[in-house]
Amino acid sequence: MSEPTGTSAFAPFEWMLSRRYLRARRKEGFISVIAGFSFLGIVLGVATLIIVMAVMNGFRKELLDKILGLNGHLLVQPIDSPLTDWEAVAERISKVKGIRLASPIVEGQALASSPFNASGVLVRGIRSNDLNQLTSIAKNIKQGTLEGFDQGEGVAIGRRLADQLSLRSGDNITLVAPRGAVTPMGTTPRIKSYKIAAVFEIGMSEYDAAFVFMPIKEAQAYFNRDGDVTSIEVYGEDPDKVETYRKLVETAAGRPIFMVDWRQRNATFFNALQVERNVMFLILTLIVLVAALNIVSGLIMLVKDKGSDIAIMRTMGATQGAIMRIFLITGASIGVVGTLVGFLFGTVVCLNIESIRQFLSWMSSTELFPPDIYFLSTLPADMDVGETTSVVVMALTLSFIATLYPSWRAARLDPVEALRYE
Repeated sequence: MSEPTGTSAFAPFEWMLSRRYLRARRKEGFISVIAGFSFLGIVLGVATLIIVMAVMNGFRKELLDKILGLNGHLLVQPIDSPLTDWEAVAERISKVKGIRLASPIVEGQALASSPFNASGVLVRGIRSNDLNQLTSIAKNIKQGTLEGFDQGEGVAIGRRLADQLSLRSGDNITLVAPRGAVTPMGTTPRIKSYKIAAVFEIGMSEYDAAFVFMPIKEAQAYFNRDGDVTSIEVYGEDPDKVETYRKLVETAAGRPIFMVDWRQRNATFFNALQVERNVMFLILTLIVLVAALNIVSGLIMLVKDKGSDIAIMRTMGATQGAIMRIFLITGASIGVVGTLVGFLFGTVVCLNIESIRQFLSWMSSTELFPPDIYFLSTLPADMDVGETTSVVVMALTLSFIATLYPSWRAARLDPVEALRYE
């Protein structure tokens, strides 16, 4: 029967010594301060990464929902001849599998004015049934109603536009279009007053301040469209299947058309968001990396300070592996606990991000995340499971790697040299 040559890996005494080295003593105060800063750096790094990535994901998701809730996944425009057969074309497209709505629109720019102010707007003529199927509008009516929208000469405007012009449901809004009636003196602007039938609030400031919806027949008369429409907005069940829809819609249209999908219409905007998101991830990763380097420096100082302890343990039979594991546990504990605390802190902040924003706005007496700059009226946060997991795994990996060199150095310490000057 052979005698044991050493303790098993990660034995209780290795954990005990690691815990002892993590505790502060008067003469080791500076080392404990470095360990504390390392812990705090990892907590803040992980939490900041999770929060920023969640906010940027939420920002992208909310914008995508708002944009695609109002604008179609495919925009069908005529080629060669005007869309005078728009009713038949829209009917055929709406029967395509996967298409939930084909909405003919008449679109034009105008100046909206009231006795108090004026603003440039985008006027969109649309059928009442189609407008009611746009849930981003129909389910967010703040004043008035969309009932009888096709029958009257009323319009629906955004909440921010109503506030800007100091108007509300039931008031009159004046629209001025640059291209009106043609006279011997030239084309004169068309000026007409409309009753505000409804006020909506999508939650995207740019749309709430710029869109005016009116009955499609009235828009045709207002913009001199003789029985035709500008285009047909096509809404599918899944925006990501737009390439499939494109082929089916082209066949169903039965006439020459030109199509633009939502990715092409918003390519610059969403590409910029993606680049910003990737750059932020790289920059914030540096926080975790700096914290991991602090673990390296703290452990190297601890190894230097505990040289005599290591030598004594080696002379008493501790193996190089045991010494390495002791300092590995010491450094990894800072990384693991810091990562978990950072994950919990980041999750709590993400779940209460809007309340925190409102509190900070109240405390600082300034509007954080102003909707006229960031388009959205609330601060969104959407935690992605895969992304959050990658942040946690990255922090744990960096923390573990940071402990390898100091632990290896402790294990390689020569007991004779360490005890020579003691």
